[in-house]
Amino acid sequence: MSQAAFLVESPSGTDARSLRRRSLGGACLAHGLHDGYTDLLYVLLPVWQAEFGLGYAGLAVLRSLYYATMGGLQVPADRWAARLPIRVSLGLSTLVAAAGFGVMALSGSLTGLCCGLVLAGIGASIQHPRASLLVAQAYGGSARGPLGIYNFAGDLGKSLFPVLVALLLGLLAWRPVVGLMAGIGIAVTLVLAGLLPPGGLAEAGPREQRAGGRNSGFGLLMTVGALDTATRMGTLLFLPFLLEAKGGTGTTTGLALALVFAGGAFGKAVCGWLGDRLGVLPCVVATETATALLVATLLVLPLGPTLFLLPLVGVVLNGTSSVLYGTVPDLAPRGEVGRAFALFYTAVIGSGGLAPIAYGFLGDAAGPAVGLLAAAGTALLTVPLVLGLRRPLATAAQDRARTSAA
Repeated sequence: MSQAAFLVESPSGTDARSLRRRSLGGACLAHGLHDGYTDLLYVLLPVWQAEFGLGYAGLAVLRSLYYATMGGLQVPADRWAARLPIRVSLGLSTLVAAAGFGVMALSGSLTGLCCGLVLAGIGASIQHPRASLLVAQAYGGSARGPLGIYNFAGDLGKSLFPVLVALLLGLLAWRPVVGLMAGIGIAVTLVLAGLLPPGGLAEAGPREQRAGGRNSGFGLLMTVGALDTATRMGTLLFLPFLLEAKGGTGTTTGLALALVFAGGAFGKAVCGWLGDRLGVLPCVVATETATALLVATLLVLPLGPTLFLLPLVGVVLNGTSSVLYGTVPDLAPRGEVGRAFALFYTAVIGSGGLAPIAYGFLGDAAGPAVGLLAAAGTALLTVPLVLGLRRPLATAAQDRARTSAA
């Protein structure tokens, strides 16, 4: 079999639509599980602190074992997984992540817990680039909207799994709860095996090959993605302190974050489609400019109007990411879409880890209001950078049109 995407060789019409839906559904299922795995760890950290007598630095190390493994192995894991059919690599990544949670559940020591976290991080490192590539191949030049749905599915997992674990911890000890999470991962692996269409190797359909050896603008796209992530992390870091200064309570903060995340999930689902219809540049410029203005506005509003505005803040704060993810296949260097997704996710995950530290130092030195303004300024910084993508995107559109005509 050639290395063309499997859907290129699939029947047209109803069968092709069914294969696309199965590919998107499988990718969304994997994304929801893996992102849920990532965020449920926050619920377990206080439990581990009590059991193992850890300080905050120790808890940070525990989290980083998973997070750094997941982020740091994106590129090498994707290079290895590219030898396998995407169906196999996604199932394997989910099984390895579930096995990591199984090791945690069976561990009787801190060392066993650490080993389980690393193993789960290894599994998670494969999912993002492979699942994104699956969606990009399935939908070709119309992948930006479906990639937004894939992005949205991750937010669903982030919302559901921590709540589920918190509820279960009220009934069970943490090891049985983590064992149940491992069981869910094994069940998802079996569902993926039946849901995902069988296919060949991943890398190079006609759509991907057109980037050739030219400067595709991908480095600039990664920079925009990293800055967009930094804006989001900085805003979320200082938002609770802003609400407290306005007279909010802990309950208010919980409500506020829920409003932001609900708006963000909606933004991720919708902005990908808007980017497809309005164009990447207008959509990103609009969302980033609106982010900067709305975040700065939060500083001067009273508590009530601030809460009212937060869902809209969430829409623009998170929606840009779907547009950027959907642009990766268009600008992938040398047509290596899977590797491009791996590099892009490495950049945004790395930014998500480092940006809060930088903003935190600034907040300590100048106060949370200045830190929040810095986050707003970071959003504005992306605007001239994304305008630099005008020529690479135009070239990509011309190449896509030539490929379609051929």
